[in-house]
Amino acid sequence: MTDLLYSEEEEALRAAVRDLLTDHCDAPGVIARTESGTPHDRAAWKALADGMGLAGLLVPEEHGGQGASHREAAVVLEELGRAVAPVPYLTSAVVATEALLACDDAELLGQLASGRTIGALAVGLHTAPGAAPRTVRLENGTLHGEVTAVADAAVADVLLVPADDGGLYAVTADAVTVTPQVSLDLTRPLATVTLAGAAGRRVGDAGPAVRRALRAAAGLLASEQLGVAEWALTETVRYLKERKQFNRPVGGFQALKHRLAQLWLEVVNLRAAARAAADALASGEDTDLTVAVAQAYAAPVAVRATEEAVQLHGGIGMTWEHPAHLYLKRAKADSIAYGTAGAHREALAGLADLQAP
Repeated sequence: MTDLLYSEEEEALRAAVRDLLTDHCDAPGVIARTESGTPHDRAAWKALADGMGLAGLLVPEEHGGQGASHREAAVVLEELGRAVAPVPYLTSAVVATEALLACDDAELLGQLASGRTIGALAVGLHTAPGAAPRTVRLENGTLHGEVTAVADAAVADVLLVPADDGGLYAVTADAVTVTPQVSLDLTRPLATVTLAGAAGRRVGDAGPAVRRALRAAAGLLASEQLGVAEWALTETVRYLKERKQFNRPVGGFQALKHRLAQLWLEVVNLRAAARAAADALASGEDTDLTVAVAQAYAAPVAVRATEEAVQLHGGIGMTWEHPAHLYLKRAKADSIAYGTAGAHREALAGLADLQAP
């Protein structure tokens, strides 16, 4: 029987990551970084990747990684979501790494596992598992075209680009033009990647590599959304216990108790769905179905939790100085990342053979 509870090792990992993020990704620091024009926190990434070796969690030991499973990666993403940490962990340590695992490219896997090289899959952030990604043209041995809405492209050292010949090509960042796009989530910036005769090295077939990468991304994104929702609920409860109105804590009003109780139930259910997705990715059992269930449920809960946080914090929740807006924007952006809830429900209906009337 599948055990969705956290193991002692996973809880120890959580504690270590949370301590690190407390030092590197405090709310005022993250807000200031979003205003600086350089939102990625390279110091936090170095501490996570080089100091703790977390960039190589999913990489086998023979390729220089930790040889851990998706369950451990899910714990890391919960804490990164809780801190809205502006680091390319999901895009490099999960998405790009999974694509390279499908291609069995030992050289690049070792580089990504070290954390000194950051990778990004040149596929729009909105692309759902199973959807056909936008490809670029391969002409006379070089790549031509552009891909929009690529997450963390601005900080990537190598881009994995699907081409129209069915291949996946590794292209160095200095061979492409990266143009920033306006992104709702300032902690995970998007960019347009333009290739004009860029040289690339074929690392494998794009089809299976992209499908594997996007499936893992959607499944583990639920854990990030869980971390976002848990922060929103925890901070809202704490605030309502301290904030007084008519000489009594606001949290004592029954109407607010009911709203928070309902939100707690939804977050608990989200935890179960996210853990199930991580475990399915680790075990390889019912993976497509379990990932679709998690993403069909995760996005609405994370968005509602952060919306409630903004509203129940009152006036302070609407200010730029309070971090609630960062979590709301991350939840909103995540709700379309790697497929919307509606797209996953549609996929789920097909997997469960429950066709619409």
